[in-house]
Amino acid sequence: MTGASRANIFAWVGEKIRPPYYVMQKLARIDLTRRESQIMGILHRRRRATVEEIRSELPDAPTKSSVRKLLDIMIGRHLLGREYDGLRYVYFPAARHEDASRSALKHLVRTFFNNSPSSAMAALLDVADAPLPDAEYKRLRALLTRARDEKGRK
Repeated sequence: MTGASRANIFAWVGEKIRPPYYVMQKLARIDLTRRESQIMGILHRRRRATVEEIRSELPDAPTKSSVRKLLDIMIGRHLLGREYDGLRYVYFPAARHEDASRSALKHLVRTFFNNSPSSAMAALLDVADAPLPDAEYKRLRALLTRARDEKGRK
């Protein structure tokens, strides 16, 4: 046997499981279980992680096989992708971080602030630990002006 033939026959070199293109383009509202939500939080924070890295951050961590099974289910639901990296799989969110955060923020504003962006902004400013720096104030003012101008043109 040559060195190449002794390699792991169960490992598919370069195997990547990616969700379909349309999943990455538009996020629909997706209901997640508590555990799925925890996993998505970990993966969005880390961008990519192995089963063991995910498991190490889960509260009351289940077994490795339970985490693997849940990740497989999430791949089937097009929430995650994975690719083979050396001796193990690395998992990553299917949606771009920016798209997922925008979707989560819309859901938060709709759910807790009666679909009012100004109420959400007021709450964010209210819970801030320190006064808003001048640069942030100027940035917010410019964003609000731009949003008002764009709405006026439509």
